[in-house]
Amino acid sequence: MAGLIGRKVGMTRVFNEDGLAVPVTVVEAGPCSVVQVKTEETDGYRAVQLGFGARKAKHSTKAEVGHALRADLEAAPAILREFAPAESREYEPGQSITVEIFEVGESVKVTGTSKGRGFQGAMKRHGFAGRPGSHGHPKSRIPGSMGPGTDPSRVIKGKKLPGQMGNVRTTVRNLQVVKVDPERNLLFLKGGIPGSRNSYVLITK
Repeated sequence: MAGLIGRKVGMTRVFNEDGLAVPVTVVEAGPCSVVQVKTEETDGYRAVQLGFGARKAKHSTKAEVGHALRADLEAAPAILREFAPAESREYEPGQSITVEIFEVGESVKVTGTSKGRGFQGAMKRHGFAGRPGSHGHPKSRIPGSMGPGTDPSRVIKGKKLPGQMGNVRTTVRNLQVVKVDPERNLLFLKGGIPGSRNSYVLITK
């Protein structure tokens, strides 16, 4: 399997063999159930659909419950995602995939939804330096000139301006696996990952 669905627990630190503190993000990765196996004959492409968590029956539609029952699951998963299957392994609906597919030292990429920051100005959103803050400058945090005057007499598309910040799909690559805890289904990744606590993330090899 190329990856797993997980839930961000938070950040902490672990000490390596040299006694150095390594900042890590703890992710509850799996166990994920195989809900559906897609093939080229039936769907036109190969993929394995994994489910993570469990949704209450009153919050699930009949279609979601029926889809889960085909894989002999008691409840509809809280989240469904597709991953590329491993070439040398066969998968069956109802099979459980655990965090043991990852090894210490290998690199993974994590995809999640970044924290929403709301409507922010150009200085916070894009890192602008701002105007002079002394001598009574009236607006020290304005983005500056909007664009050319006479020609073309408009704001050029793509200009960095104030607006909605965060709350977008973000991927961080080349994160090192520092520790794997199969008993608690925990994965320790070096550095930070997108999203707030308890948010869902995708960990891909």
